[in-house]
Amino acid sequence: MKSSKGKFWLALTVFSLMGQIAWVVENMYFNVFIYKMFNASAADISLMVGASAVAAALTSVFMGALSDKLGKRKVFICGGYIAWGISIFSFILLRESTLSALFPTVAAASLGVSLTVVLDCLMTFFGSTANDAAFNAWLTDSTDSTNRGAAEGINAMMPLVAILAVFGGFMAFDLNVEASWSAIFAIIGIATLLCGVLGCFIIREPRIKPSKAGYFSEIIYGFRPSTARENKPLYATLALFVLFNTSIQVFMPYLILYYEVSLGMTDYVFVMAPAIILASVVTALWGRVYDKRGFGFSVFFALLWLCAGYIILLAFRSTLPVFIGSLLMMCGYLAGMAVFGARIRDNTPEGRSGALQGIRIFSQVLIPGVIGPFIGKTVLKNAETVINGDGTESFVPNAGIFAAALGVCAVLVIIMLTAKVIKKKTIK
Repeated sequence: MKSSKGKFWLALTVFSLMGQIAWVVENMYFNVFIYKMFNASAADISLMVGASAVAAALTSVFMGALSDKLGKRKVFICGGYIAWGISIFSFILLRESTLSALFPTVAAASLGVSLTVVLDCLMTFFGSTANDAAFNAWLTDSTDSTNRGAAEGINAMMPLVAILAVFGGFMAFDLNVEASWSAIFAIIGIATLLCGVLGCFIIREPRIKPSKAGYFSEIIYGFRPSTARENKPLYATLALFVLFNTSIQVFMPYLILYYEVSLGMTDYVFVMAPAIILASVVTALWGRVYDKRGFGFSVFFALLWLCAGYIILLAFRSTLPVFIGSLLMMCGYLAGMAVFGARIRDNTPEGRSGALQGIRIFSQVLIPGVIGPFIGKTVLKNAETVINGDGTESFVPNAGIFAAALGVCAVLVIIMLTAKVIKKKTIK
């Protein structure tokens, strides 16, 4: 028993971390990649994030339902991570010099942006199959109300740990050079592939029965009005989760560019690393607070930290306040992800975790991933521009993204206070 528990926590840690490292590269560094390599605009970045969000949502719907239908999680996780790694590795082919040689009559920069969007969607298919659909269903199946908050605390802290790992790892690379990106994609791709291989040995298939419902019935299960009526607490939480993630997606696609281009923080890794470490510790512990005090109490402080971080980042540009604001923002973001995630898992009907991953991704990725970057793009419509060394022009992100994110979060807080969600100690 101890061995199986040890393997569970090991699998949770390894697959959550590696999955988040791959997502960090996509969600935060693909934006930097097309910005630096192909002079992408804010509209290009918004399009890529939105297209990836659609791909993630559709994949989670169809592949999550399939995993329920077959009663299998492990094969989707391991096989998905292996394919995911291969797709990341394939980004090595996206080099302006290569595209110019292959397509001399086409503008390499424009073609590079288009191919990045397409390949990003393909990569998202494999990643969402492995992580969003199968791994998250496996985590729900493998936990219960006694340890779900603790497990979700570890799962939710991994994005920050992944950011720290990626930031630290990328320090050795000059991101203005094509060869650096080739090395990055090779390292992350191979590591993700090897994680899938490792899973064959450490992941234990949960005891779930194959669904007797038809595949199409499994696909639409989460979108039926009857399902929503039967699971009102779950769908109410998902609706609130939409606003929470929309607030995050307003600024997140532009965050690194804001630090580096707008603030001129060439050493932002050293500034952010302590904030990431501290926020990771807080997030790991906050899942246990959810287990003891419930959703209302734990979500209140998460939103408080998030709003405070936005306000500080909006008001200040010097290093120390930016560090404090980033720390509070990260604590609020990841603690919020932990408590929302645990609340969603607590209210997921037994045996339906795969089928409901699609509706979860709609609230976590698709709707926020389309609306949030659109708001950010709108805010940055008239942003300042700079002339690059090759004569091309790039936009400069500004603090308006934090004002817009704060506005969305304020709407969430007002709704939750009106519904008296925050005031309740627990609504499990």
